[in-house]
Amino acid sequence: MALVLYHNPRCSKSRAALALLQERGYQPEVFEYLKQPPSPRELRAILKKLGCSAHELVRATDKKFQQLGLGPITELGEEKLIELMCEHPQLIQRPILINNDRARLGRPPEAVLEIAG
Repeated sequence: MALVLYHNPRCSKSRAALALLQERGYQPEVFEYLKQPPSPRELRAILKKLGCSAHELVRATDKKFQQLGLGPITELGEEKLIELMCEHPQLIQRPILINNDRARLGRPPEAVLEIAG
């Protein structure tokens, strides 16, 4: 069973989730998605495992979202948001822990423990 943590080391929630996992003896594969963004196909698979839409995973309040001048999130379609998150991975909520066919957003960080073991 391989755990994969989509991680941003500059994010306090992401660091806290990784620390919680490690404290409990889990050693997830750490995937720094800002350095290597997911493809649209990979992001769709993550969304499916999370059981949420791109609208729920995008950081619409992020400064980058505002800089892109996209307007209200409600006016953007699912595929457009997936494309934007792949082009600008800082728009993806984090951290995300994946355990086979399940995933959890680490907000709060303790949420990742629900699927860790």
